[in-house]
Amino acid sequence: MSVRVLPERPLPGHAVCLDLRTAGAYDPDAVVRAALDVPQPGGERRFLVLDEADRLVSHQLLYERLSSYGPARIVAVAVAERGERAVRRTLTLRPPAAGVLWVFDTAEDGVPAEAVLRPLVDVLSTPEVFDAALRALGEVVHGVAVPAVRVLEHDLTDEARARAWRQAVEGLIGPEVPAGTASADQVPPALGLLLDEGLPRSLADHRWLPARGRAGLRLVGCDEAVQDAVDGHRRVRGAAGLLAGAGREVDLPGDIERVAGELEGFRTAVADAFAAAGGSRLTAEHRGVLRDRGIELPEMPREITRTGIVPALRDHTRELIGRGLPLRSVAARLSALSARTAPVGSAARLARLDAICGPERLRRLGARHPFTAGGPRPVAFAVTGLLALLAGVWPVLGWVLGPAVGVLAAGLAHLMLRRRPNRSPDGRIDGGGTTGAAPRLAGGVLGGLLGAGLGQLLGLPAWAGASALAASLAAVLLLALRDWSRAVDAWWALADPEDARRILREVQALVVTTAVHDWLFAEVRHHCSAGAGAVARLLRGLADTADAYGRGPSRASGPGDDRGAWAGPEEPAGRGHRSERDAPPEADAGTSSWSWDDWGDGEADDVWSDMDEEPRAPGGFPHDPGPSGASAPHAPHGPSGRSDPTEPPYLSDPFGSRVPPDPYSAGAFGAASRGGPGPADEPAPAPAWLERRYGDGGPLLVDTLVGDLVAGTLLILDRCWAGIERDPAAVVPAVHAGRITDLLDETRVRLERDVAASPPPRHDGLRDPDALSGLAALTDRTDRPDAARLTGVAPDAVARLILADDDPGRTVALCGPEHMRLLSHDPLAARQVRFVPEAMRRGAAGDDIWRGTAEDVVWTGAGRHAGILRLVPLRADVVHTVRAEEAGEP
Repeated sequence: MSVRVLPERPLPGHAVCLDLRTAGAYDPDAVVRAALDVPQPGGERRFLVLDEADRLVSHQLLYERLSSYGPARIVAVAVAERGERAVRRTLTLRPPAAGVLWVFDTAEDGVPAEAVLRPLVDVLSTPEVFDAALRALGEVVHGVAVPAVRVLEHDLTDEARARAWRQAVEGLIGPEVPAGTASADQVPPALGLLLDEGLPRSLADHRWLPARGRAGLRLVGCDEAVQDAVDGHRRVRGAAGLLAGAGREVDLPGDIERVAGELEGFRTAVADAFAAAGGSRLTAEHRGVLRDRGIELPEMPREITRTGIVPALRDHTRELIGRGLPLRSVAARLSALSARTAPVGSAARLARLDAICGPERLRRLGARHPFTAGGPRPVAFAVTGLLALLAGVWPVLGWVLGPAVGVLAAGLAHLMLRRRPNRSPDGRIDGGGTTGAAPRLAGGVLGGLLGAGLGQLLGLPAWAGASALAASLAAVLLLALRDWSRAVDAWWALADPEDARRILREVQALVVTTAVHDWLFAEVRHHCSAGAGAVARLLRGLADTADAYGRGPSRASGPGDDRGAWAGPEEPAGRGHRSERDAPPEADAGTSSWSWDDWGDGEADDVWSDMDEEPRAPGGFPHDPGPSGASAPHAPHGPSGRSDPTEPPYLSDPFGSRVPPDPYSAGAFGAASRGGPGPADEPAPAPAWLERRYGDGGPLLVDTLVGDLVAGTLLILDRCWAGIERDPAAVVPAVHAGRITDLLDETRVRLERDVAASPPPRHDGLRDPDALSGLAALTDRTDRPDAARLTGVAPDAVARLILADDDPGRTVALCGPEHMRLLSHDPLAARQVRFVPEAMRRGAAGDDIWRGTAEDVVWTGAGRHAGILRLVPLRADVVHTVRAEEAGEP
């Protein structure tokens, strides 16, 4: 089957195109079987067949097979030689289910015939135009007519198309980014519980360490020891501790020693539990081990379940993609989520336990600290001497009272030393200490004697001496009590037994966190981590596939494997590529259709270095290079049966032109439908009836393409969530590479066909607008941007053509002047079809340029062509109908 002028991939509902003109290069049965295999919506079958006019009768059985398959409709484009003067057709090609368009050799000066047929085929394969043309054929004599056309084509320049495609793919995949971090406020609540290490509300009142358990007993013992030490400190630090002997009944060093022992026992019990149940999955055996060690686990909290993880991951992924984040950024965030939620087992908490209650902290808690009171010794000497001097100014009695005050100060200092709090009553524990009794005694005696001498000289009255003595004694006593309390508090701060309570709270919090997140949530965390990792790998694989698609051949083909360039004989016409595992072992170039898989990076291989022009696959792009870099072998013959490898298989199109090294540069796009051979930087030839207007791309083109790719990617993901729920490890990104390639193929074909003005049909009704956010509207048919905002070309020329009065001279008949006498001259016998893509009138800016449009205008859902198709009937004696028995075998 020839693929020279056929659309590479029909959209759903479009006519399936067959080319039967090349004799001997195809299997007729395979052609029909491939055409019938192309899926069509609603059971409708449209077939647009290109055939040689003199072989319509010999192909009768093929047409019968096509027409007998469901409610099929056929439009045959019969290409006649210039010398033919009659057309013979079978009963199968009669209205209302079939019709014939008789066209003559349409080659023009500088424009080969194939370049003329291709835009005509593109127009007729559109379902709305196909149906309108078939209805019009049913109204003309014998259902056979010669077409006369005038077509406007709105498209993009090669550079604009390449730039838009490159930006769309880059917008989908994004650059490589580091994994980053995941926080609870960035994920759904169901996943946030796994990140913030908080306690579910339903577990707030649970007793994790019951008092009857091993760890609970240690916890209670340690707490009681701390409380005993705190109570002893309160009794010792006041006047009762120094003067009343309350300290003799308090054993603060013993209490602190008991605190350290109980705390070490509690830590050992917790560490034992962490090590014993250190697996990443919680089992019934683990519960028993923890219960033996005094940790009681509740049932799974209601706030989170394993079944809710994958739906939360799905919503989170959709929300990230819907916000416009590229696939690699989403994959990085999911990788961070996977790393944060991965269960590592409670044994990993031992390091944190050591940081909270390690040997160094326990040693510091049990350390012995000296008791120091009285402040600096020179100060104590001076203060005591001053007080003793004050007491010694009483004449005569001052000689006794002055030194006595110094003795009293020294005695109180000695009492502090005897009742110091860092010494056990039995003397078993003693941290030692000093209170400065000697400086006080020396300063008191010296100051007392000086005071007595001063009093003797001054001769103060008795009341003055008595007052000075009372003030001196009160000051000595108050200063001693102050020094005692300060010294006790200073020693208590050094010993810091209350730090044990802080340690207990931290260890308890660690136990609760470990119990919830490492034991209770272990299964859920494992499922979340595996699921997030699987989705991240899947997205990264999709991004890599899309990146490779943009950088070179979408599928690698090894030596001897040309399936990337040629579909097998069983491949339906225009269906598109299939995976390599489904491809036949050998390709048949005569029955294949071009696939976007053929698109390459345009680099010249050594094999073609001595040629003026690279041979092309049936899409005009170099054959896929194998792993060694050499081009895959060509099919033995091209579509026309030629063996010359330098002759492009597409005669009509600029597929034979060179493709620049840059896969996104001019020539890589647009050539498939814009005329005949020629360099990529020269305008492709066009027939006289085709007017082309190229734009640089509208403001919404890239956003529309990205929206389509995003919507398709979400649909690919939607097919994966069930597998992720069952077994995340079984999700292989490579399995879905073909799906993203199909999505890229489809989006790129629509970009080529009608600048993505038509939405992806398979996306209609299958999207979640909340998940896609603002990008969802871009793939809706009603809200989709109009053609002007996609191409950057205003539709005014189309409106002028459609709104103009009927004038047969505006169209160009696809026949020569010598054929005019074969046409009917009845002006009322001709039928006219005006067609305009719907995308050209929706959202048109400024005045309503379509006001006054005739009711018979056919608004097409896709396509970049608008214009007029006139069907001029033939004279009655020119058309001959052949009955079945006369037809013979094909």
